[in-house]
Amino acid sequence: MRAGWIKGPLLVFAGGALLFYLSSIKDEVHTHSEKLQRAHHNDSIKGQGMLQRMEKMEASINRLLTLMDKTEKREPVAERKTEVKMEKKVVRKLYPNSPLFKRWGEELSEEEQKEAEGMYQSYGYNAFLSDRLPLDRQIPDTRPKKCAEKKYPKDLPTISVVLIYLNEALSIIKRAIRSIIDKTPARLLKEIILVDDYSSNEDLKGKLDEYIVSINEERPGLVKRVRHSAQLGLTQARLSGWKVAVGDVVAILDAHIEVHVQWAEPLLARLKEDRTVILTPVFDKVNFDDLTLTPYNVYAHGFDWALWCTYVSFSPEWYTLNDNSQLGKSPSIMGILVADRKFFGEIGSLDGGMKIYGGENVELGIRVWLCGGSIEVVPCSRIAHIERNIKPYFPDFDKMVKRNALRVAEVWMDEYKHNVNIFWNLPFDNHGIDIGDVSERKKLREKLNCKPFKWYLENVFPALIPVKDLIAYGVLKNKLTPDLCVDQGPMPGNTPILYPCHSFTPQFCYYQTDGQIFIGQLKSHKYSSNRCLVDTTLGSDPGLYECETALQENFNMLWDFKQGGQIQNRKTKRCIEAAFDSDGSYKLVVQQCTGQSWTIQHVIEETWKTGEQKEKIL
Repeated sequence: MRAGWIKGPLLVFAGGALLFYLSSIKDEVHTHSEKLQRAHHNDSIKGQGMLQRMEKMEASINRLLTLMDKTEKREPVAERKTEVKMEKKVVRKLYPNSPLFKRWGEELSEEEQKEAEGMYQSYGYNAFLSDRLPLDRQIPDTRPKKCAEKKYPKDLPTISVVLIYLNEALSIIKRAIRSIIDKTPARLLKEIILVDDYSSNEDLKGKLDEYIVSINEERPGLVKRVRHSAQLGLTQARLSGWKVAVGDVVAILDAHIEVHVQWAEPLLARLKEDRTVILTPVFDKVNFDDLTLTPYNVYAHGFDWALWCTYVSFSPEWYTLNDNSQLGKSPSIMGILVADRKFFGEIGSLDGGMKIYGGENVELGIRVWLCGGSIEVVPCSRIAHIERNIKPYFPDFDKMVKRNALRVAEVWMDEYKHNVNIFWNLPFDNHGIDIGDVSERKKLREKLNCKPFKWYLENVFPALIPVKDLIAYGVLKNKLTPDLCVDQGPMPGNTPILYPCHSFTPQFCYYQTDGQIFIGQLKSHKYSSNRCLVDTTLGSDPGLYECETALQENFNMLWDFKQGGQIQNRKTKRCIEAAFDSDGSYKLVVQQCTGQSWTIQHVIEETWKTGEQKEKIL
């Protein structure tokens, strides 16, 4: 190669390499020269000639090295090194308001953003990311420390795992299956049953079948599949899985989960001890956007009077153990359950009359406790569960939750069933909603010789407080402003307002026999407080404070009210009224009474506490 052809960085590289090479030769020649000088000090002329030739070669190399060194020093550094700078391309954010991209997706191209957002709208979580994660990804061990030290018997019952789904992302289902296989001892895992509640996604047909076949080639018959011919809902899907299971124990899970290490052994060991307990693992949250794990603390499972599930505290005795790896009794269950397969059937499995979503877990919890079993949370069994940000398969599921809650109340809650009506803001006696035929469930209750619901409140869930001493409830309107309702106002805040009627919980009002008026969501538990309407006497704005705070501050919180009449404070004698604001709209004020007329939505004509008829108060 001619020297003139070598340009820029290539010249620098070639020159540097030659410099290094010649320097090495020089050192080697110099070393040999010294050896020859010692070896041939008195040698022949021939030997001296060789020595002279080597010394000349060394001198020539020295001159060449010096020349190249000078040439290198004359070259500016900027010319010897060519830096390639790549400008970062600015990508337009297509969905700045999408919850999916609040913490994730900064590096995505526009096409990738479109794909990710579309999949998010379809699934309610980041299926785009899920498709790019390993099926056997590792998740952190979130168990209490003492769990790793526990030992379990070798002869444990076998387990059938039921995974239910409707249009779930394929990679999510495959990851759930993979985690169960990898983290459940083969001798204990009897089968995995997939229950498809009539999915329409094409990849849940052929592609999922291929995955099942590949697993069954390694472990014949391990994965089974049940497919509904119509969408039957969550409860029916769970029942379908239980009916085909053959393991000693059945675990009914959602398909958007990953199990943790040693998740099954503590469950199976407990059921080996007592087949009448229904167990639930502890959930960890898999964030819907970046699919990372958020560990949850250990809590019992409860509900409010609308039968919405909620976390609640264990009994005080559990906390005195000072050991969060211990089992804890729970009033109810969130939905993921593990049970002795035969006992689950004996106690009535699940109520097949439930529709689509909600209520079936609360019904199970109440029934098990009333009819001879119990519910326990197992802290050493952990399951990571994706919490969808949206539920695309049934956007308006409030309607079904309400309907199912009323069905539970009718069968199991005796005289306390009216609490469910009140919390859903329905008429006290006749809610007018079709809850289906409950005759078979009532016969089951008689057959199992179940206890009354009052026993459940007193012995299992004493934190759940029945509504009592209530006269009227619902939205509260002034005759002058029929399109406006009393509203709790901006939160956080302590000023109720008049606002266009929407009939959701911020506008629910409750008038008590003692004269208190609650505004906002009615509280269900001992540890929470309702918010009371008060006259602070500090101006024309009424106040809204937690009732305990209002009592401590000696606010004026008792009112006289008759349906169609004024609302007057018993102490200050001022009234809650609608008045013109400076902008020409109406605002809620407390002022000298002018005789304004108010009506509340639902009136109770009897107290269900005593069962005695009362004169209509409002």
